[in-house]
Amino acid sequence: MRELVYFIAVSIDGFIEGPGGETDFYPEAPDMVDHLRTRFPETMPTHLREPLGIDGAANQRFSSVVMGRGTYRPALDAGITSPYAHLRQHVVSRSLPEIADPTVDLVPGDPIGLVRGLKAETTAGDIWLCGGADLAGQLLPEIDELVIKRYPVVAGDGKPMFTGPFRPRPFAPVEALTFSHGGTITTYRPA
Repeated sequence: MRELVYFIAVSIDGFIEGPGGETDFYPEAPDMVDHLRTRFPETMPTHLREPLGIDGAANQRFSSVVMGRGTYRPALDAGITSPYAHLRQHVVSRSLPEIADPTVDLVPGDPIGLVRGLKAETTAGDIWLCGGADLAGQLLPEIDELVIKRYPVVAGDGKPMFTGPFRPRPFAPVEALTFSHGGTITTYRPA
């Protein structure tokens, strides 16, 4: 069965973006970028794959991506309707009336039903939960793994990793990697 993996970047204080949607405050380290290009090349947007030297790289982990409207919006604002053309793309939104690109599936409701259907498929590759916080909160019961890229920066304010009702769910770390700038990538599984 396919798994739902919340693969996300976060600040030390737990924010995935600033209050205005900013994500450019994350410091990069060449060794972390190399690790991501090798282990998770499919998480790089299609339009950045050639400049990053991974154009044509095979997907290593994921074959589908699920994202909310807020995560999809920056691509639309840049004139990109299919940000992850190398994956099956699903955008969960109650407010988007339509998506002009036939390669992107608009899901107007029931993200849990969507994910359960994707998990039941015999397709190879897991499902990447790309964001955002509200969608992650709704899908928390379905998350099979967390891959947290924690960057050595304090944001102070912004959007947290999860929003939604108080419902603790324990996870245990299964892998932790540290990079030259002090950032980490930690993988967690349900405890």
